[in-house]
Amino acid sequence: MSAATLFPGGLYAITVETADTARLLEQVAAALAGGAAAVQYRDKSADVARRHEQASELAALCRRHGAPLIVNDDLRLADLADADGVHLGRTDGSVREARIVLGPGKFIGASCYQSLDLARAAEAAGADYVAFGSFFPSPTKPGAAHAPIGLLRAARDALRVPLVAIGGIAPDNAAALLDAGADSLAVLSAVFGAPDIRAAARAFNLLFETEPED
Repeated sequence: MSAATLFPGGLYAITVETADTARLLEQVAAALAGGAAAVQYRDKSADVARRHEQASELAALCRRHGAPLIVNDDLRLADLADADGVHLGRTDGSVREARIVLGPGKFIGASCYQSLDLARAAEAAGADYVAFGSFFPSPTKPGAAHAPIGLLRAARDALRVPLVAIGGIAPDNAAALLDAGADSLAVLSAVFGAPDIRAAARAFNLLFETEPED
């Protein structure tokens, strides 16, 4: 773990892929106003110019709100856009390479799916947080394998880095993940698919505000 501060716990809002940059910025601003603690820019398109513009503008927006902007899957884009970090999947390169490129002050997250062994390896390589999922059926990745909630309990005992839960999370099923040890909830549809994005983010934020202390 090499970033200057711990990856923030709370709502980790994952963006919707869109060519409408102005609308994207409006959506993310609403999520931040509702209390999102971090934002992940996720865009799988081949439009390099659009992705660079969006990532750069989102990084500036998030900085104004005091929240990190993490780029999904693309280390080069995270570096060029001066984002606050990168999130790596299984085939997106190594944590060690990302640390060399981004330096010690940026966040590096790793998808660990349903594997505690992957999480241990990511932590050992210097990841700042690890993500597990999918805990519930997800409209974003309907074919994703299921992760048992007990995995979070095992990870909480085995790891020192923050834990991110992902996959079909909504305010009415999130409490079990927090109780099991999740520090952050990575959410796309239940925030950016909501009619009132700010209110949706606020509903998640309230779960953390009311979480009992140990």
